[in-house]
Amino acid sequence: MPIIQELFGKSPIGHLMEHALKVHECVEQVRPLLNALIAEDYELIHTLQDKVSRIEYEADLLKHDIRDHLPRRFFLPVKREELDGFLQCQEKMADYAEDFSVILMIRKTHLHPALHADFLAFLEQVFQVSGTLLTAAVEFRNLAEVSFSGAEARMVLDLIKNLGQEEWKADRLARELSIKMYKLEDEIGPISIMFYEKLLLKLSAIANEAENAGDFLRAMIDQ
Repeated sequence: MPIIQELFGKSPIGHLMEHALKVHECVEQVRPLLNALIAEDYELIHTLQDKVSRIEYEADLLKHDIRDHLPRRFFLPVKREELDGFLQCQEKMADYAEDFSVILMIRKTHLHPALHADFLAFLEQVFQVSGTLLTAAVEFRNLAEVSFSGAEARMVLDLIKNLGQEEWKADRLARELSIKMYKLEDEIGPISIMFYEKLLLKLSAIANEAENAGDFLRAMIDQ
């Protein structure tokens, strides 16, 4: 291999976006899982959990492939630690989606009807955060062709800025949902409350990691 090719290697940005798309595919499975919980279709939950586990594994394979094929020396279009930080945040998003599926699988939990709409609204806000990150990540790939500058860079930075606002909305909905859950504690019982909280925390964590991933994207653009 010529020394120049060895030094600069192949840009990992395209593969980084493949991984981001796979992670988003994993996160998207949360919607049918929640709908199955509302319908109390526990057999479907088991089927969907297997699907989430498979997609999360595929995302892991992509992550390892990216790390294995990073140039061994230092000439990357972005800083190695920032690229790795973005990968780690994405990995956690997929992990939390899988955790959500496992929580649903291990107990046939009845979701109180008074909470159905609130859980669905909260989930949609989590998807808003995740979707905004995905859009920014896909557009980030195009920035590599313009040296991470110009109008394209400003557009991605605006998307990343919006991530914070969208994640704040998710946090607010999570607090409101938690308050409503505990008002129903006498009807629901402490064990179900515990499971509801676990579900809430996993969904919140997806949104939090999406915002963190956006911070690494911003750092790669601003370097």
